[in-house]
Amino acid sequence: MTKRTLKKSLKFFVVILSLLAFLFILLIIWLTATEFRPAPVESAQLYSAGSDVLSGDTLRIVTWNTGYAALGKEADSFFDGGVDIRAKSPESVSKNLSGILDTLKELEADIYFLQEVDSDSSRSYFIDQRSFYISELGMSGSYALNFSCRYVPYPIPPLGRVNSGLLTLSRWNIEQSDRISLPCPFSWPVRTANLKRCLNVCYLPIEGSDSYLIAVNLHLEAYDDGSGKKEQTKFLLDFLKEAYAQGNYVIAGGDFNQIFPQSSEYFPITDTGYWTPGELNVQDLPDGWQFICDADGATCRLLNTPYVKGSGENHLYVIDGFILSPNLECIQVETIDKGFAFSDHQPVFLELKLLNQ
Repeated sequence: MTKRTLKKSLKFFVVILSLLAFLFILLIIWLTATEFRPAPVESAQLYSAGSDVLSGDTLRIVTWNTGYAALGKEADSFFDGGVDIRAKSPESVSKNLSGILDTLKELEADIYFLQEVDSDSSRSYFIDQRSFYISELGMSGSYALNFSCRYVPYPIPPLGRVNSGLLTLSRWNIEQSDRISLPCPFSWPVRTANLKRCLNVCYLPIEGSDSYLIAVNLHLEAYDDGSGKKEQTKFLLDFLKEAYAQGNYVIAGGDFNQIFPQSSEYFPITDTGYWTPGELNVQDLPDGWQFICDADGATCRLLNTPYVKGSGENHLYVIDGFILSPNLECIQVETIDKGFAFSDHQPVFLELKLLNQ
């Protein structure tokens, strides 16, 4: 290769690298300009299906991370050590949606806390899952976005457009619903295309009482260094404590991305080479409050491979459950074993009683 040819080659590579750097800078500028910036507290999208007021002293509640109807037993995920970025096909999303809906109908709960419900995302072929659940179940609903980005540029191929959030459904009237932002552990520019975690808080009037049932749907940080989970948990507990101090009944439910203390002996962490959850600490709870879970019923699987029951390849965790205020009593809690057929999480069913204050 002559000196002249070498100089031309070097010039070509410099031009290409400069162009790529310029495009990358443009992408960062565009992501910053279009970044989802919710207020600390704002109204959540509220869907009303009636005006019935909560009556009686027992409630049936289900929490379920639905995995945007794309993470059934045949799925794995790049973020957990697998390869998939999105659902395998629109048909697989529809299949999972139908399975989730049938399960919800079977459980006949009064309130559902659903997480990872897509409304307009390329990863789930732009199927509006929020509207699907609301219309098919015919319940009052509240929806709060916690992931909204016009184009997520990672991994390869990119995740693309994402709009996803927390959906709370109630057969009782929801008088008010708020989206309350949680602390974000990510800084710019990573923050621009990342989740903005929140609480979906619903206020349900109680018949013959000045108190409310305050129902808090949550999905805490997953892929952080652990500090984000802790900060968000503290924020959550402070909020719950203040809501209870005002004379209300308070329940929080969802995906904590942290192991419930009661479950560690059933599902010990044996391999830290993959994603591992944090750990909830009973000592962080105010007096009289309770963590509620089905300790020997796995609620989540690792998405490093498709699910094969008993293979040992998928690590199992109990990271979905509830927190109850002192004026609520757990009657029954059960993880509903669906063999991870429709999501990488299992639904958790809770029956509780409102105690006289």
